[in-house]
Amino acid sequence: MKENILIDKSIAFAARIIKLHKYLTQTKKEKIISNQIVRSGTSIGANINEGNYGQSRADFIAKMHIALKETSETEYWLRLLVLSEYISEKEGKSLIDDCLEIKKILVATITTAKSNQQ
Repeated sequence: MKENILIDKSIAFAARIIKLHKYLTQTKKEKIISNQIVRSGTSIGANINEGNYGQSRADFIAKMHIALKETSETEYWLRLLVLSEYISEKEGKSLIDDCLEIKKILVATITTAKSNQQ
């Protein structure tokens, strides 16, 4: 199977988000934000994967846009978790850095796909 860095990074990120959810619910007894972040953080990779099997270039671009929006939402929840001291700045920075890396790749992917569409 051909290597896809975006899928690989989004799956690894989703796994980290699932571990974060487990930590937040079991250790910190936090349920509201943890449920939000597990939805958005795992949705990124799901949309990327689905987009790779899109019916058209427009379908692919639409799924990448959804993944980008989910990335932005996840970044928001991560920043909130740091500010509310549910996670340390160090852990938050590591997760946010991974999130931003995926976001940059998505932006580049969407830009390339749009330019190839014309």
